[in-house]
Amino acid sequence: MIDVQVLATKWFARFARRERITDAMLCEAVARARKGIVDADLGGNVLKQRIARKGEGRSGGYRTILLFRIGERAIFVYGFAKNAQDNIDKAELEAFRSLAAELLEYDEDRIGKALDAGALLEVICNGDE
Repeated sequence: MIDVQVLATKWFARFARRERITDAMLCEAVARARKGIVDADLGGNVLKQRIARKGEGRSGGYRTILLFRIGERAIFVYGFAKNAQDNIDKAELEAFRSLAAELLEYDEDRIGKALDAGALLEVICNGDE
C-alpha cells in the first residue's frame, strides 16, 4: 500500500510513455523507496531508483530521479536508459535538489493548480505494489 501521492512531471510522463514504463512500474519503485530500498540517495530528498525494462532486470533498465518525502509525496522528474547515459552530473543534481526543495513544499492548492495546468500528472497506484 502506497501512502504517498505519486506524481510525474510532464517531461517524465512523455519519457515513460515513450519507453513503455507503466504506472505500475513507477508505483513499484515508490513502494521500494517507501520500504527503504533505495538504489541511490542523492541527498536533499532526491533519489535514484531503477526500473526494469520489460523482460529484463533493473540493472540494465532505466534510472529515474525521484523527489521523495516519506508519507507525503513522490514526484518522478527525470529518467534515462542505462545504455544512453551513465549518470547525472553535479549541475543536474543541484538542479534536482532545488526542484525538490520547491515541489515538495507545495500545498494541495498548488499541486492542484500544477495538475490542472498539466505541469504535473498523477500516477495511479492500485495498492498491489
